Amino acid sequence: MNKIQQIIAKPWVIITLFTLFSVIASTQSLLRSPKHYTYEGEEYVQTHYNNYVIFKHSFNHLQGGKDLYTLYLDEHWDLFKYTPTFAAFFGLFASLPDWLGLNLWNLLNVLVLVLSVYYLPQIGNYKKGMILLICAIEMITSIQNSQSNALIAGLTILCFGLLENKKYLWATLCIVVSSYIKLFGIVGFALFLLYPNKLRSALYSLLWAVILFVVPLLVVGWEQYSYLLSSFLNMLGNDHSASYGYSVLGWLNSWFGWDGNKLAIVAIGASVFMLPFLIIKQYSNTYFRINILASLLIWIVIFNHKAESPTFIIAMAGVSIWFMFAQKNWINCLLFALAFIFTSLSPTDIFPKDFRESIVNPYCLKGVACIAVWIKIMIDFLMMYIKSADALQRRFK
Repeated sequence: MNKIQQIIAKPWVIITLFTLFSVIASTQSLLRSPKHYTYEGEEYVQTHYNNYVIFKHSFNHLQGGKDLYTLYLDEHWDLFKYTPTFAAFFGLFASLPDWLGLNLWNLLNVLVLVLSVYYLPQIGNYKKGMILLICAIEMITSIQNSQSNALIAGLTILCFGLLENKKYLWATLCIVVSSYIKLFGIVGFALFLLYPNKLRSALYSLLWAVILFVVPLLVVGWEQYSYLLSSFLNMLGNDHSASYGYSVLGWLNSWFGWDGNKLAIVAIGASVFMLPFLIIKQYSNTYFRINILASLLIWIVIFNHKAESPTFIIAMAGVSIWFMFAQKNWINCLLFALAFIFTSLSPTDIFPKDFRESIVNPYCLKGVACIAVWIKIMIDFLMMYIKSADALQRRFK
C-alpha cells in the first residue's frame, strides 16, 4: 500500500476532511449575499440556505398551528415537503441562530453518512475511504443546498451495517426515521428480506413508526394534526405531477419523447428491483447483499420523479459501494467512469456552461449514467441466477 492509500485508509483523515467540507460549505452559504426574485409582481429575498430556512420555520408553523404545506414567501421560497414529524424534529434547531443551526444540520448529514460507511462490515478502511471520496462532490452539493439527502443515504447504509451485525432494533429505527424524513426512504425495508427474524423486525418497525407518528402531538392537538396529515397528502398528490427530474422518467421523456403513466414505470422498476430477491440461496453471499444495497440506493433516486442534483448523493453512494466490490473489468470501469464524470463532475465548472445547458441537463445525463450502472447490477444478478440454476440442474442429473 503506497503513501496515498495509507492516508486514505486512516478514518480520522477522512472524518476530518468531511467535517471541513461541511463547515466550509455552511460558511459559504451564510456569507453569500441574499438572492432577490419576483413572484406575481412582488419582490422577495431568499438566502443561499433556503432549505434550512424552510425546515427551521416548519417547526414555528407547527407550533403556531399553521398549515405546513403552503407558501410563506415572506420567509422562504418553495414548499415544505416533509412530514409533520420532521417539522417537530427541527424544534432542536429552531431556536438556534442560523450560523450555528446550519452548521449543526449539515454536520449531522455528513457525519451520519461517514460513520455509516465506516460501520460497513467485511471491507477495509481503504475501500471505505474511497467510497466516501467518490461521494464527496455529491455530498458537498447536497449540503450546499442544506438538504437531507446525505442523511437519508447514511441511514440506509447504517441500517445495512446494523442488519449485518444482527442489531435489528436499531436497523428498523434507521429506516423508519428515513421514511419520516422522505417517503422514498420506505424502500429501505426491502433490506430486511435478506435477514432472519422478519417478524421481530416488523414489530420493531411498527413500534418506531407509532412512536415517531405521535411526536407531533407533543406540539399540536389531534384536530390540527389530522388537518396537517390531510394537507400533506394533498401536497404529495399535486407534487407528483410536477416534473420528471433526472430520473428514468426524465430520461424516457428527453430521449424518446415519452409522456406516459409515471406509476406504471415506477411499478415496472419496482418489479425489476425485487427480482433478485427470488435468488434466496444467495442471501448468505456477502457480495449479493452488498449489491442489493447498492441497487436500492441507486433505485431510490432514478425512479424518483423529483430527482434533482442534490439527491444524487444517495445514488452515488450506491455506485461507489458497487464499484468497490465489483470486478474491475473494462465494462464496470467504463460505467463507473461515466457515472463519476456525468453525475458528479457535470454540474461543476469542469464542464462548460453551454455544454451543461444544451446537452447534460436537457438529456438527463446526470441520471442516465446511474441508470446504466443500475442496469448492469441487474444484469449481474441475472447472470448469478443463471449460474445458480445451471449448478442446480447439473446436481440433479
